[in-house]
Amino acid sequence: MTQGGSILDADAPVAKESEVDALKRRLHKHLRHSLGKGAVGSTALDWYMALALSTRDLMVETWMDSTHRAYANDAKRVYYLSMEFLVGRSLTANLLATGSLGLARQTLTDMGLDFDAILDQEPEAALGNGGLGRLAACLMESMTTLGIPAYGYGIYYDYGMFSQYIDGGQQVEMPERWLRHGNVWAFDRSDVTLPVRFYGRTEDALDVRNHKVRRWLDGEEVFAEAHDLLVAGHGCWTVNSIRLWSAQASREFDLRRFNQGDYINAVAEQSFSESLSHVLYPDDSTSMGKELRLKQEYFFVAASLADIVRRFRSIHDDFTKFPQKVAIQLNDTHPALAVPELMRILIDAHGIGWDEAWSICNGTFSYTNHTLLPEALETWPVGLIGHMLPRHMEIIYEINHHFLEGVRHRATQPDDTRVGRLSMIDEAGERRVRMSHLAFVASHRVNGVAALHTDLMRAGIFGDLHREFPDRIVNKTNGITPRRWLQAANRPLTALITRHLGDRFVAHLDDLRGLVPLAEDAAFREEFRAVKRTNKEALCRYVDARLGVELDPNSLFDVQVKRIHEYKRQLLNVMHVITLYNRIREGRADDQPPRTVLLAGKAAPGYHMAKLIIRLIHDVARVINADPLVGERLRLVFVPDYNVSVAERIMPAADLSEQISTAGTEASGTGNMKLALNGALTIGTRDGANVEIGEEVGEENIFFFGLTADKAEVLRTKGGHDPWQYYTGDPELHMVLDMIGQGAFSPAEPDRYRAIVDTLTRHGDYYLLLADYADYIACQERVGLAYRDDEAWSRKAILNVARMGRFSSDVTVSEYAREIWRVPVRDDPAGM
Repeated sequence: MTQGGSILDADAPVAKESEVDALKRRLHKHLRHSLGKGAVGSTALDWYMALALSTRDLMVETWMDSTHRAYANDAKRVYYLSMEFLVGRSLTANLLATGSLGLARQTLTDMGLDFDAILDQEPEAALGNGGLGRLAACLMESMTTLGIPAYGYGIYYDYGMFSQYIDGGQQVEMPERWLRHGNVWAFDRSDVTLPVRFYGRTEDALDVRNHKVRRWLDGEEVFAEAHDLLVAGHGCWTVNSIRLWSAQASREFDLRRFNQGDYINAVAEQSFSESLSHVLYPDDSTSMGKELRLKQEYFFVAASLADIVRRFRSIHDDFTKFPQKVAIQLNDTHPALAVPELMRILIDAHGIGWDEAWSICNGTFSYTNHTLLPEALETWPVGLIGHMLPRHMEIIYEINHHFLEGVRHRATQPDDTRVGRLSMIDEAGERRVRMSHLAFVASHRVNGVAALHTDLMRAGIFGDLHREFPDRIVNKTNGITPRRWLQAANRPLTALITRHLGDRFVAHLDDLRGLVPLAEDAAFREEFRAVKRTNKEALCRYVDARLGVELDPNSLFDVQVKRIHEYKRQLLNVMHVITLYNRIREGRADDQPPRTVLLAGKAAPGYHMAKLIIRLIHDVARVINADPLVGERLRLVFVPDYNVSVAERIMPAADLSEQISTAGTEASGTGNMKLALNGALTIGTRDGANVEIGEEVGEENIFFFGLTADKAEVLRTKGGHDPWQYYTGDPELHMVLDMIGQGAFSPAEPDRYRAIVDTLTRHGDYYLLLADYADYIACQERVGLAYRDDEAWSRKAILNVARMGRFSSDVTVSEYAREIWRVPVRDDPAGM
């Protein structure tokens, strides 16, 4: 069942009989001519394919028109390079974009088919690990809605984000071959195959003008084959595409070996070459894993740059116009090899001088940073890059030489220490290339993704670079597309808002401010609560069907859904659950409402501590949920295999949104925006975009707690943090940690979670859970008391929805377009 069940489009107008008949004809035509099936015996998957193909037909004409218009106008194009595009399912979104959702439901229901079961046949296009990939998908949809000629570029992974299976409370990773039935939304372009080279050697040579040049010779070659994934904007006025590359061997197999019976080695080269696009972000804990990851990064940027240059050259001969017609956005540092690749193309292939080539690069590239954690800033061994990409390593050295010469020239006095910090080559230990420095220096704009994140970039990880280029860092706070995260995910709330405000808000999210006066209307508050209740009941049915756990829709739904990581502090959430459990058992929580705590998220396969936290969650849940003294007062549930579709079920049902990362560690977050837009109140630290959400919705409508980023940094770095004092000085905290560390939740293995307790009490508690514990517990008490007042809580929730217009990805993209890419946007994305 899709989110919201049969009410997915309950308020849609009844379609005309002629429209229903026309869609039936299209469905039967695709069933017969595209799938080779008849109506009798066709499965839900067959009907999904027929409906998807019929919907795609409506998009293709617009796609062709959009492409032709961009060429005819010689428009500047935006190219968004990202290793991840977490698209999720597309059918509902595309039915909404084309205005066909109500018609499709009515038609298939009239045919006696289960529309929800048909929607559920679509595989999850999980081509990303989390927020970075989801942001990429949102921005592409908004670029299209705003009429920007844009192309995404990435990899067409055979296996996307792994499926998460829970066995005995432990995460087990299962492969998810999402392409097993093909992908109806993508056109396979076997005619677009571009060579990509690795390894080899370089040498001096003379060009036709007798000028000295460098040549990259020999090595091995694979082909990148294009697949164009359609992206429709709101109203389907524009359709863009994401071009995803799959790897194909340059040679099929060794026929001589095959004829001699050596079947395995005959196809070994082909299999190895094509493994480049098999798996999203392979494990890089081994040398082979690292090499494959780097190969992936170069593979997709080399193919993408070749495609971009080909498109430019089809109209222009003069490369000086390149920055006027091409904007390339690097989504984090994974595409940073695009910098030396474009320099190689300009210098080696087209004979452009260094200074002019660098000017073109700098005018073309911009870079989005997504992390404040120094350990998360990508670096690669010099030896590995030099071995795999010898010409690129030479170019990186040359870029760094020119940059550092400028640094020294601008300096008022010699400072080799500062030069070392600015260098793209980290000389400490194994020499490594700092990819963030490369991307920063090469780009004309570098943006953070929340105001606090951007300020911390200037003061922290990029402090030295900021002083060299004081105008380069700008802020572009992340956003989410309301078409996916409200219109598609929460049809009941969308219907309620539409009845009172009309439907213009879907493309002009700031129109939601029309709900502000309705927050004071008792009748509207009652309607709003009824919508939330509907969504909570739908989630209860889903959890019961999937996990066999019954939830109470009257309880406070306390939700934390995101990647499992120590800095996101799911562990702090669990510590609160245990504290509340102890208080309930002791009769000290009678003023608190029943609470259902839902967590979901995946841990990286090699991240032991994150996987241990998942196991702890399950062990704590097993004890609490079976305790008769607790009864219905408290439930803890972990929803497995979190993805976009699961998020679309959980977020509309949430009452409380947990955004509790250590202040100064979360770049922005977008889950905080999605949950608030769906009427959840935030409990959070002053971190990432939480700060801006608080400014928009009002501090009285959000629950802040904990250290600020400045205080957290001082506490951690100035030696003032003694976690042992927190442990010994707070009896409740002491009890919680002893229960975890001494086997209260793992009696068969009492020391199972000793490593967690030792990390907090003896190894520095780097993410300051103990420092924030008491304030977090007190804040959760305030949350519980506030939830008991239905009217006041509903007023706060409505105001959260009403004031989320700032966080539409349309706003984010408009700011990118004006201030970074310098491209026009459609004045009225609603087409009104």
